[in-house]
Amino acid sequence: MTMSKSTQPTAPKRIVVKLGGSMLERLNETHIANFRNMKQQGTDLIIVHGGGPAINRQLEKNGVTSTTVGGIRITSEEAVEIVQSTLIGQVNPTLVHQLNKGGITAIGLSGYDKLLTCTFLNKDIYGFVGEIKEVNAKLLDTLLANDITPVISCFGCANDGTPLNINGDTVASKIALAIKAESLLLVTDTPGIKIDGEVQQSTTAKAINDWIESEDIYGGMIPKVTAALDCLAEGIPSVQIVGETLQGTTILQQEVFA
Repeated sequence: MTMSKSTQPTAPKRIVVKLGGSMLERLNETHIANFRNMKQQGTDLIIVHGGGPAINRQLEKNGVTSTTVGGIRITSEEAVEIVQSTLIGQVNPTLVHQLNKGGITAIGLSGYDKLLTCTFLNKDIYGFVGEIKEVNAKLLDTLLANDITPVISCFGCANDGTPLNINGDTVASKIALAIKAESLLLVTDTPGIKIDGEVQQSTTAKAINDWIESEDIYGGMIPKVTAALDCLAEGIPSVQIVGETLQGTTILQQEVFA
């Protein structure tokens, strides 16, 4: 028996959601319900999370100083152990528990789980910060095929097991590219890209590059828009930088004329 095109099953839509650390601490039942609704509508979700506020508290508690360059945390050998224990030992299991409690079957992962192949980004400048060379897409495919939502902490390791902190927006973009996601959703504590105090509902790669050059985009927003542009350049159809209502700025590769 053959099936007509109209009766053939369609592949689920795939969306990668990156939750910033400050958003995680405000995560509530409404946010979980939004994710659950997305899944019920036929979307496969992969959630990537940071943990900045929690990491900062633990660093301060242990008297370890930390600075950032271009939105990337300079991570000393002492700091990387604290980042690792905070992300993998505290933030990730808490988020996984929230999702499972909210009706979403979820499992926690990090780069240690044969997920990310990493090297040092630039040890002289950033310390123990990783650069992703490869994503194990087959592992993610297997979980999604079994209706399990991967929840990934932005942490990995070198081939010898040396722990490496990785920028969360970079992790999200690399994973989106690896699984050929239809969209990347960067959920932050700001409702999108603000220029002169106004949120831009939509913008283009060219405008973003101009704003970086003019320093209208700076600091922690730079890794976000860089991740967005990388995804667009590789063919991800849509990248959005949004606030907790999941509304914000949609970034297009080029301007669309009516």
